[in-house]
Amino acid sequence: MQNAIDFQQLATVIGDAIVISDASGSITFWNPAAERMFGFTQGEALGNSLDLIIPERLRGRHWDGYHKTMATGETRYGNDVLRVPAVHKDGRSLSIAFTVALLHSPQNELTGIVAVIRDETSRFQEDRLLRKRLAELEATAKA
Repeated sequence: MQNAIDFQQLATVIGDAIVISDASGSITFWNPAAERMFGFTQGEALGNSLDLIIPERLRGRHWDGYHKTMATGETRYGNDVLRVPAVHKDGRSLSIAFTVALLHSPQNELTGIVAVIRDETSRFQEDRLLRKRLAELEATAKA
């Protein structure tokens, strides 16, 4: 016999950020890992737009995709990991990786989107340094 999973407990203790937004893109759930990752408290995040963590230059593209998903009920990011820039409360850039799932009402109406997010900033920076070093070594070898 399987016990029911306590979502609130799971969301509180898990290391990945869980962010849920409604059909309009307002944040309706923000777990402690999201607070640690992005710097905004739950009180600061709830009810605000996802623009809180989206770099300004990417907002147009984000909202085009978000509204298309809400209109069609389909997302291409359900199984694929999406890697994008994000922004911390203090203004610094983050590199995040996440998957999304669509949330439905009991009447099967699309009500929002949940994103499970991991901060990959340090891994992204390490990869960039390695690529730069490899390019330098290749240039030296050709010289």
